[in-house]
Amino acid sequence: MIFLFSKTYFAKTSFILSLFPFKHSRQMARSAIDEVSETGSFTRTASTFRSFISRDPNSQFPAESGRYHLYISYACPWASRCLAYLKIKGLEKAISFTSVKPIWEQTKETDEHRGWVFPATDTEEPGAEPDPLNGAKTIRDLYELASTNYSGKFTVPVLWDKKLKTIVNNESAEIIRMVNTEFNDIAENASLDLYPSDQRDQIDGTNEWIYNGINNGVYRCGFATKQGPYDEAVRQLYEALDKCEEILGKQRYICGNRLTEADIRLFVTLIRFDEVYAVHFKCNKKLLREYPNLFNYTKDIYQIPSMSSTVNMQHIKRHYYGSHPSINPYGIIPLGPDIDYSSPHDREIFSA
Repeated sequence: MIFLFSKTYFAKTSFILSLFPFKHSRQMARSAIDEVSETGSFTRTASTFRSFISRDPNSQFPAESGRYHLYISYACPWASRCLAYLKIKGLEKAISFTSVKPIWEQTKETDEHRGWVFPATDTEEPGAEPDPLNGAKTIRDLYELASTNYSGKFTVPVLWDKKLKTIVNNESAEIIRMVNTEFNDIAENASLDLYPSDQRDQIDGTNEWIYNGINNGVYRCGFATKQGPYDEAVRQLYEALDKCEEILGKQRYICGNRLTEADIRLFVTLIRFDEVYAVHFKCNKKLLREYPNLFNYTKDIYQIPSMSSTVNMQHIKRHYYGSHPSINPYGIIPLGPDIDYSSPHDREIFSA
């Protein structure tokens, strides 16, 4: 979900003022490069579209089968966790989805912005499809269709309302909560509750330190432009990974012996760790494969029915190594390590 402007743009500005009819005026970054401060630290800005789908039929966005569409990139961990929810909740028939191409391209001839684009045909890019709803060429087009004066980041995921032709929400943490509960009347796996009421405080607390140290932590490592912020981000990353390793030595999942939201949020970062973050984001102090519990845990989550279909490692590697020329100017994609996450794990030692 990171977008790159030219070096000239980066040198001139870190933030662009955004004015939205549905929000108060504030500064918004156009890309992750713009989210790097003068101190060299990466600080992610908040998502913008924050409406909610509700099971209440009288709400502005009622939970209706066939009404909503999810735009994703298989490369993006934030979008992938939303797709994972669609799959494991059994909502693929109720909520359609489309993936963009993995490598950023120029989104308009009038400026130098590069971002998520749709293929022109069904056969151009395996795993990606043209926009079936609006004929959009880019994710940027969808944002500008939803808000004529939008000037924030053009990110995935995008949860789109086909009826009102607008973006409902682009915050993955909120989208997964909607998918978990609001569509249960039409979900094939409605009994699966990944945010149970008796564990919500524990899940929220776990999400917080995992997000700060790991999910966002790898980006803080990779996009740091000075040694000090990088060193601090790496320290926090490995403290969090070590904490996970210790916890997973005592129980099957990160919040106990029941699969929860916190596991899906952690998994999308772990599955990318050795293939991308260890090299591209300089997170090489210790590989995931060197953590016995974490590595087996990642394989365990990957082997949940339908989860493996949310992981497209070709898209993941091509995106990161091919879309960040400030980090990898020649776009060389490392050959390995080609990890087999479908191989046996030992997590059955803990009761489910």
